[in-house]
Amino acid sequence: MSEGYSRGGSRFAYAIMRIVVGAAFAQHGAQKLLGLFGGMDGAGGSVEILSLMGVAGVIELGGGALVALGMFTRLAALLCSGLMASAYFMAHAGRGFWPIENEGELAVLFCFVFLYIACQGGGALSLGGSRR
Repeated sequence: MSEGYSRGGSRFAYAIMRIVVGAAFAQHGAQKLLGLFGGMDGAGGSVEILSLMGVAGVIELGGGALVALGMFTRLAALLCSGLMASAYFMAHAGRGFWPIENEGELAVLFCFVFLYIACQGGGALSLGGSRR
């Protein structure tokens, strides 16, 4: 396998990961804010936008969409990473040391994947990259 092929393949693998992770994260915000995917109560309920959960929903929906689209990717991903770090310590860490015990695996994974995306930027297939 040539060096050029390997780099090109990893560029697109990264882009697919960024798009999927951003879209998956945005779904959490849509659930909180719009009551989609069963909402917060399983019956389409949403949260108050001026609450802690509402602010989290705005970051999830907006930040996830920006990451998926590749616009303002570094800033959006850093904000999403910080949200997941704080969510982990506020909602999970007090229930046990290991994420598998305290049900915080998703928060940890999102936190570190978004941190990686913040370091890498939009990359291939990003709308922010096409503006240059």
